[in-house]
Amino acid sequence: MMTTTSLLRLPVVRARTGLSRSSIYARVAAGTFPRPIAIGPRAVAWEKFLALDWGYVGKNVGSSEI
Repeated sequence: MMTTTSLLRLPVVRARTGLSRSSIYARVAAGTFPRPIAIGPRAVAWEKFLALDWGYVGKNVGSSEI
């Protein structure tokens, strides 16, 4: 049986987490936010359940701390 994974592009991840682009990538670099998946030569996306679960576990959404 094949399962499908929903992917979210950066504008959607920004809207749902309340984080800026630079904050998201800083947290990715720090290991505190899920890494994006390459979906093309110049395009990335995040797995929906990882990006949304991150916000629910209280990772200081919107704070300036990394």
